Amino acid sequence: MDKRTTGVATALALLMATGSVAQEKQAQDNLAATIAGGDPGLFLRYRYEFVDQATFDEDAHASTLLVRLNYETDSWKNWSGFIEFDYITEVLVNDYNSGAGTSSPDRDRFPIVADPKGPDLNQLYFEWTPGDEWKNRIGRQRINLDDQRFVGGVFWRQNEQTYDSVSLDFTGFSDTNVFYSYVSNVNRIFGSTVPAGDHRQNTHLLNARYEGVENWKLVGYAYIIDNEDEATFSTSTFGARATGNISLGDHSFDLLGELATQSDNANNPASFTAAYYRLQGIWSLGKFSAGIGIESLGSDNDQGFRTPLATLHAFNGWADLFLATPAAGLDDVYLRGGYKPGKWNLQLIYHDFSAETGGADFGTELDLLATRPLGDGYSLLLKFADFQSDNASYPDTTKAWVMVTLDFQ
Repeated sequence: MDKRTTGVATALALLMATGSVAQEKQAQDNLAATIAGGDPGLFLRYRYEFVDQATFDEDAHASTLLVRLNYETDSWKNWSGFIEFDYITEVLVNDYNSGAGTSSPDRDRFPIVADPKGPDLNQLYFEWTPGDEWKNRIGRQRINLDDQRFVGGVFWRQNEQTYDSVSLDFTGFSDTNVFYSYVSNVNRIFGSTVPAGDHRQNTHLLNARYEGVENWKLVGYAYIIDNEDEATFSTSTFGARATGNISLGDHSFDLLGELATQSDNANNPASFTAAYYRLQGIWSLGKFSAGIGIESLGSDNDQGFRTPLATLHAFNGWADLFLATPAAGLDDVYLRGGYKPGKWNLQLIYHDFSAETGGADFGTELDLLATRPLGDGYSLLLKFADFQSDNASYPDTTKAWVMVTLDFQ
């Protein structure tokens, strides 16, 4: 090879090396810009909660503040990242038991308010979106399915429930959304410092929603829970639900029907097959609404229908007497009314609770709610629950809340 040829080859090699370094630097710069060019978020929620329960001599007074910081990166090669950090602190008043061993023993004299203080990595995931039809996540994430009756984040509590999982969300079929998640761990509301706050899983969640019928949503689901730390939570649940709206002039009717069956799964020591159903109708006219419904969680072999991943506070009364379904099951017949004067949203709900099997009366409950925005990102909530017992297993309970939220997401 002559000197001229050698020189050309050397120049080409140097050019290629320089181009490779330049491309690598550009990729690094693009990745750095993706991370630096994201969106931060801030969420603050102060809440005072009062509990008067007949089985305790002292009332609970819980004054807590949730500080949530998060950050979402820009997209890079269809990938993005999200991180969210929470800190819950007590403010002035802490006369309450936060539950599951998260409080000192001297607080056992107070009723439970399940808001333990401390830090928490709430979410940390990477998202891959190769096209408009796919959204895939891996890592610690929020999962809220339908109205969270079976799978949710328990957002009402200061420490949210999140899932260590791989999830796939597909919208490629006409008018259809298919969601699947494999869950390896559930980060529960009590935090990772106690066994009750961290449950290892081998769980599969499948939810398919069809919206091809005007004003209606049809959903089918299969939730196969294998809880390696709490065997009684291991269940297989299969169900379907339909929600729709019928308009007649100024009148509007919102309808809901749901039916499911559940059996024991994996390491569950019990053997049972229980049924679930819910029927609800809500009429609306202008600022007014009124509704009636029944929810039934069945029983079999002295085992009640279970929803261990649900946002339980939203169902069966805000006094939280039925977070665990009674062995005889639960029938919840409820009436509700609503009114929206100005910026206020007012709600009233009356519950009548009884056993699904045997017909024993458990008690009644009155729930009241008033919410309104206070400005851009600010909101106020006032809430009250009063349970009157007809059964020694469920004590008279009165709860009240005042909550202020600042949301700059």
